[in-house]
Amino acid sequence: MTVTAENSADELRNLYSWLKEEPELRGQVRVREGAPPPGALGPVVDGLQVALGAGGAGTAPAGVLIAWLRTRGEEVNLTLTRGENETRVEVTAKGGKALNPVETRALTTQLVEVPKRTEARDGDD
Repeated sequence: MTVTAENSADELRNLYSWLKEEPELRGQVRVREGAPPPGALGPVVDGLQVALGAGGAGTAPAGVLIAWLRTRGEEVNLTLTRGENETRVEVTAKGGKALNPVETRALTTQLVEVPKRTEARDGDD
């Protein structure tokens, strides 16, 4: 899972703190670091990895992501990638507080479906 925003490393750290507190996700969330850019003193946080068990525990991360997006004041772009087949969902939220109930429901459904689509496709192989 990657987050891009004006301060994406800070946004990732913030999202990580939210995800790791979710009881269903404890111990399942890891920070992914990339090589430091020229002149940097250390690695840069470039993504988060969330381990979902068989059957896809997509509801827990979806709920946390929606709650987290609602706290963002600036535009945030999330890209969620799952599996070798790279099932992707891209979400852009500008001031998540402005999400109405219909938009929130649609976004939640989209986020929960990522693991299900990947498992269905992987099972067809």
